[in-house]
Amino acid sequence: MAKAAVANEVDGLRLHAKDTGSADVQIALLTKRILSLTEHLKTNAKDHSSRRGLLKLVATRRSLLDYLKDTASKRYTTVLEKLDLRK
Repeated sequence: MAKAAVANEVDGLRLHAKDTGSADVQIALLTKRILSLTEHLKTNAKDHSSRRGLLKLVATRRSLLDYLKDTASKRYTTVLEKLDLRK
């Protein structure tokens, strides 16, 4: 997914106009950073510190997705569909 598409999806996931902290928005922003780091690691395979950071971001996103699944299942499915994540 392109970076512009993720930015547009953040707008679609906001619960209100100034929403920057809901789990939905945090997941979208983490997805954007994960995609960026993934592209970086394709060209810089030996950058192990970035790889570690990527794994931490993926774990954080997984935790937020688990939280959202437990508390608001409709929002969880919406996030998975809009960000094209698999589960």
